[in-house]
Amino acid sequence: MNPSNFLAELKRRNVYKVAIAYLVAGWALSQGIAQVFPVFDISNWAIRIIVLLIVVGFPVAVVFAWFFEITPEGVKRTEVADAMPKATGRKRHAWIYVVVAGAAISVALFFLGRYTASNRAAAAAPNELPAKSIAVLPFENLSEDKANAFFAEGIQDEILTRLAKVADLKVISRTSTQHFKSAPENLPEIAKRLGVMHILEGSVQKASDQVRVNVQLINALTDAHLWADTYDRKLTDIFAVETEIAKAIADTLQAKLTGSEQHVIAARPTESTEAHQLYLKGRYFWNKRTGNDLKKSIDYFQQAIAVDPNYALAYAGVADAYVWLPGYTAGTPRDCYPKAKAAATKALQLDDTLAEAHTTLALAIWLYDFDSAQAIREFQRAIELNPNYAIAHQQYGNNTLAALGRFDDAIVEGKRAVELDPLSLVINTDLGSDYYYARRYDEAIAQLRKTLEMDPGFYIAHLVLGQVLDAKGARDAAIVECQKARGLNDDPSVLGVLARAYGLSGNKMEAEKILDQLKKLYQERYVSAYSFALTYLGLGDKEEALR
Repeated sequence: MNPSNFLAELKRRNVYKVAIAYLVAGWALSQGIAQVFPVFDISNWAIRIIVLLIVVGFPVAVVFAWFFEITPEGVKRTEVADAMPKATGRKRHAWIYVVVAGAAISVALFFLGRYTASNRAAAAAPNELPAKSIAVLPFENLSEDKANAFFAEGIQDEILTRLAKVADLKVISRTSTQHFKSAPENLPEIAKRLGVMHILEGSVQKASDQVRVNVQLINALTDAHLWADTYDRKLTDIFAVETEIAKAIADTLQAKLTGSEQHVIAARPTESTEAHQLYLKGRYFWNKRTGNDLKKSIDYFQQAIAVDPNYALAYAGVADAYVWLPGYTAGTPRDCYPKAKAAATKALQLDDTLAEAHTTLALAIWLYDFDSAQAIREFQRAIELNPNYAIAHQQYGNNTLAALGRFDDAIVEGKRAVELDPLSLVINTDLGSDYYYARRYDEAIAQLRKTLEMDPGFYIAHLVLGQVLDAKGARDAAIVECQKARGLNDDPSVLGVLARAYGLSGNKMEAEKILDQLKKLYQERYVSAYSFALTYLGLGDKEEALR
């Protein structure tokens, strides 16, 4: 057949029109089901099958159009339809109606899907809390010996840590939950502040080598008690109790556990009850976060290691304490960071699933070795192992990503850290710092003022707010914030920021006084060279600042 004659024949037999009508109708149908099916929780495989059938049906429709015609008297073969009178022949404009109808159906299904989805979202809006979310409130110490408070706190912390390693759960960090007492009355309000739907309450009673642990899981929005149990065990069985509680909670909240997560939850970090109690005492002091308490924690962690040299968590504790000491001006980076790195490395040699040790190793590598690639790998491994570890997100963003100029990524990590630890003052402040580094000053100011609403006495937030105001050119306001920070804490880093603000505002005399003060302090304690650099910048001495 002549090609030109063949194309003309395709046109005469309405093959083109049928093909266009089919494509429009098929597209309308596929778009419609893509909008509507998910709303009714119909599986994606059903959508795929329908789309596949539409695609397969296209050549069938084209072949049908070649051999048959639709007439007022029904479907006729093309030869028969051609012989029929024109008054009763095929309707030449029927394909236009198909196109219009297909478009109308597509639009109708689109808006139906949107309307139904919006209604469903509106129905879910009153909760706005993830169903698989939990906060573990402080456990009440019912022991006659009140010195056992460290033990109750430790049990709470370890159950929380086991739960936090389940990626399918949102678990709030201990820093935020410690703001509340055990078994509070205003559970819905607490749940809203923490951003969770469920609360775990508990109590611990220890006498000699016997332990009783009471726990109850509550839906904070309905006050429904979902699960509760009491465990009377020997001290040597405490890890098994923590595992049973974590698994029961995961089952109740229908959280999916991977094989590795089940293994981690069931871990027994030491066989020595003595080493375990020394470790819990170390964490008790570590959580206080002062220079002296960090040094006490190191003593207890090292005692635990002396009892059990293979206790990985105790090495991780030593690393955690040393990496924070310079920040509390209780040690120098040159002395502390290598010790933190060595202890974290040892912990990971014994147990490479410890997110805390990976985080601390990342910090030590970044702050001392300046190896960004290795630090990033360690941070990412920590987050992979424990997606709910707020400190890993915080430090990854605020330390490494921000310093590399990846400000948007840093802010994402900072926000995630705040979500997991919403009442942590330092994490909220660091999010403000992330905005500051990104030169998003108004957002930084808003975040820092929000932090100071939680605690007006948190000096670091005043200090960072002073830096932000200084960057915006509001130097008088910056000086006020730095003076507040200085009145709340004698951290020498405050002096450097204050001296710079004084100098750039024209008050060189005050900047000179602070420089003399820093020089005297340097003879007595650790003072960062950065504080001197800021002071010299305020005085306009760039060469000395660079030195």
